[in-house]
Amino acid sequence: MMRSPQEPNRNGGIRTPSPRPRNQSQFHSTVSVQKNQRLNILILIFRFAAFCFSLASAIFMFANSHGGGSDSDSDSLRWYHFDAFRFVAIAAGIVALYSLFEIGASVWEISRGTTVLPEVVQVWFDFGHDQVFAYMLLSADSAGTALARTLRDRDTCTANNAFCVQSDISVALGFAGFMFLSFSSLLSGFRVVCFILNGSRFHM
Repeated sequence: MMRSPQEPNRNGGIRTPSPRPRNQSQFHSTVSVQKNQRLNILILIFRFAAFCFSLASAIFMFANSHGGGSDSDSDSLRWYHFDAFRFVAIAAGIVALYSLFEIGASVWEISRGTTVLPEVVQVWFDFGHDQVFAYMLLSADSAGTALARTLRDRDTCTANNAFCVQSDISVALGFAGFMFLSFSSLLSGFRVVCFILNGSRFHM
C-alpha cells in the first residue's frame, strides 16, 4: 500500500497533512448551482416581460383601424396603410413569438437542468437572436415614432385622434418590449462569455 506523504515536525515527530473537508467541494457546487438557478429565473422574468409587451404592442397595432367602414372611405385610417406601422406590427409579433419560445426553453432549463439545444448551440442561438430581434424592434419603433410625429404635424390626428393615440400606445409598448429584450441580451451575452472562459454556460 502507498503511504500518504509525511513530514517531520519541529519536535522530531511525524506530521501528517490534514485531510480536506469532504463537504467543501460539495458546498461550492451547491452555491454555484443556486447562483445559476437565480440567473435562469431572472432571464425567465425578462423573457416573460418582453413577451407581454411585444404581444400587447402587436395587438394594439393590428386592431388599430378607425374612421369609415371600408378602405375606400377618405376619412378611414388603417395601420396597414402605413409602411412604418406595418413594420411595428410585424416586428412586435415576431419578437412575441421568439420570446414565447425562449420562455419555454428557460422553463425547460430550470426544471431539468439542461438546455433544449446542445449547450454550445443554445448560448450562441440565444445571444445572436436577442441581438437581431432587439435591433429589429428598435428600428420598427423608431420608424413608428417618426411616422406618428409626421401625422400630428399634418393635422391627421385632429380628425382621427383615436387612431394616433392607439398608434402611440403600440409604439410605447414596443419600446418597453425592446428594453426587456435588451436585458435578456445582456444576460445571454454573459452566458456566452462564461462558455468561452469556462467551457460552460455556468459562471464559477
